Amino acid sequence: MKQITVMLVDDSAVVRQVLQSVLEREPDISVIATASDPLFALEKLKKVWPDVLVLDVEMPRMDGITFLQKIMAERPTPVVICSSLTTRGAETSLQAMAAGAVSIITKPTMGLKGFLQESAHELAMAVRGAAMANLKRLGKPPLTVPPKIDMDGWLPAPSQAMAQTTERIVALGTSTGGTQALERVLTALPRVSPGIVIVQHMPEKFTAAFAARLNGLCQIEVREACHNDRVIPGLALIAPGGKHMLLKRSGAYYHVDVMDGPLINRHRPSVDVLFRSVAKHAGKNATGIIMTGMGDDGARGLKEMLDAGAMTYAQDEASCVVFGMPKEAIKLGAARHTVPLDQIHQLIVS
Repeated sequence: MKQITVMLVDDSAVVRQVLQSVLEREPDISVIATASDPLFALEKLKKVWPDVLVLDVEMPRMDGITFLQKIMAERPTPVVICSSLTTRGAETSLQAMAAGAVSIITKPTMGLKGFLQESAHELAMAVRGAAMANLKRLGKPPLTVPPKIDMDGWLPAPSQAMAQTTERIVALGTSTGGTQALERVLTALPRVSPGIVIVQHMPEKFTAAFAARLNGLCQIEVREACHNDRVIPGLALIAPGGKHMLLKRSGAYYHVDVMDGPLINRHRPSVDVLFRSVAKHAGKNATGIIMTGMGDDGARGLKEMLDAGAMTYAQDEASCVVFGMPKEAIKLGAARHTVPLDQIHQLIVS
């Protein structure tokens, strides 16, 4: 089994100890070094270079953003941001994502036992996803795995979708590498664009900061979705972290439901949940696009959208940070076309 080598950089000795303990329980992950700040990390990187860096962003002597920029300039390396669930931490972490980090996990806040139970699988999967990253796209006993709950037991399968109308819906699903990819797509859209609903796998509290950041960069309005928000042209709604988002139709209008629910495909929000609801309530009035990410969340939902008459697309391998979710959708026959990242905004407009 090929080992994924990891370096942990965090000013908290307790956090370093917890993260190392969690990762070293995984047979395919090896922590080869830890450092209390970026300057110590730079010295250690002269001797050994890991496959993945797990990095805090608020540290003494050098902040994580500056460190990340130095790493990406010298030797692009997959970076997982490990940040606290705070507004300030979210904003800083998103700056790191924009600088080339591939995903965010949250620091343990409940002690070692609580973290092992609640977030260990998420941490290991984030490291594995980072290790699979396409480096050319950067900057531009095993633990018990949580059961993979199928959405069939929670969300009814789509029935006949409503007839075609003038209201158009675009549904996007993405995960690892998706923050950068979404920025590329949404900033290229003109102010007059179809209504967009988005699931980006991201922890709670981070999605609001992410949406606010995009809103400041885009011609369209971008915001974190609230329950019963109407989907209108020129608006992109991003599912809140920790909540599922579903599309509903009321008369001639589309709205979103934001709700609790079980982890689906080990995610909440789940792309499959959004796509299934779009298939049910929009059908041929919709376009579905699955983008960079690890795993298979969204593949089945995209197939249901295709079967309901929607146009469906998958991001191509060359432009993905991780060609996992699009690959699974293509294997399932869910994507009618495969397209590079730089063409996705054109598909949305058309």
